[in-house]
Amino acid sequence: MNLYPFKETVASGASDDECVEQIDIGGPSMVRAAAKNHPSVAVVTSPERYGDVLAAVKAGGFDLTARKRLAAEAFQHTAAYDVAVASWFVDGYAPADDSGLPEFVGDALTRKNVLRYGENPHQPAALYTSGTGGLAEAEQLHGKEMSYNNYTDTDAARRAAYDHAEPCVAIIKHANPCGIAIADDVAEAHRKAHACDPLSAFGGVIAVNRPVTVELAEQVAEIFTEVIVAPAYEDGAVEVLARKKNIRVLRAPGAPATTVEVKAIDGGALLQVTDRLQAEGDDPANWTLATGDALSEAELKELAFAWKASRAVKSNAILLAKDGASVGVGMGQVNRVDSAKLAVERAGEERAAGSYAASDAFFPFPDGLEILTAAGIKAVAQPGGSVRDELVIEAAKKAGVTMYFTGTRHFFH
Repeated sequence: MNLYPFKETVASGASDDECVEQIDIGGPSMVRAAAKNHPSVAVVTSPERYGDVLAAVKAGGFDLTARKRLAAEAFQHTAAYDVAVASWFVDGYAPADDSGLPEFVGDALTRKNVLRYGENPHQPAALYTSGTGGLAEAEQLHGKEMSYNNYTDTDAARRAAYDHAEPCVAIIKHANPCGIAIADDVAEAHRKAHACDPLSAFGGVIAVNRPVTVELAEQVAEIFTEVIVAPAYEDGAVEVLARKKNIRVLRAPGAPATTVEVKAIDGGALLQVTDRLQAEGDDPANWTLATGDALSEAELKELAFAWKASRAVKSNAILLAKDGASVGVGMGQVNRVDSAKLAVERAGEERAAGSYAASDAFFPFPDGLEILTAAGIKAVAQPGGSVRDELVIEAAKKAGVTMYFTGTRHFFH
């Protein structure tokens, strides 16, 4: 039995009245009734099962085991349908309040495949899909089966690459960037991203926000890489990548589109709007010059890149950038001083000098900033808002470093 196309009607942009009209009432009732009576009734809810129906008719009917499976599929089908209707009501048609956050959160996920294991071999795991595309339904063109960790790193890499409008390559390891870079073409972006931290990039995951060229494929084929994901591949690029037997080559059209993030906690979940650099403070036009000489248009573009790239770094995050590429990344430290030290250490003396720095949150004391100024950074962007802002401003002023307040924080855990 096929139900009224409610989800398709909503997706088409139809009016509220048209959507309501496409809420099936009798269909789900009949499906549920048939499923309940599975000891003597076979209920079919998917066209993919039509072939099984024909085969069963020829063989004399479904056995009880098959009818149980069909009943399970039927209840899944009606449950998903009800979740879609309920979600549409609370999301906009009849919200409980003006918070913009629904009073009910439901999702109907279908298991796509069982993975070898989760983060570690003792943790069973599987991949589930929502039927809306994205990474979960990416097409694998070559390579070994994707692992749990491959998926989490690839998701982080795609998000980092699509934070930028320009051709961009992001290299991720354990959900943190080894390098992020923009350029006029993706091959150059990859060279710059890889140069940030070649040691860490070994065995990393690469995401590209443009089609992969043969030139880029040639570069990647020379480096041990777990996964490469892109919206498309030029003719011949996949063949070049396939020289490496195990590299996983994925095609995932379009940018990441998840509007909210749900994080499970014991007994419930947290929901928040996805950080897509949509805050007012993500536009340099809204920044406040805290101290130092105003940057030129080209210099401000460099600092803006550093700021955007820092969004992808786990907190506490400090990122140094030069020529549209990260050159030093300090991530995941429990104090900002150590993140600053790590960023400078990874950049090295030559690359740190004259670089542009970004901090995902304010400097609570001048000490973290002083590590960056001692390394010779040219400018820094940070949210501001500390009770000790004046001390931090004074430290930047003393070092002759330009500092902008963005007014926006980008914690990432």
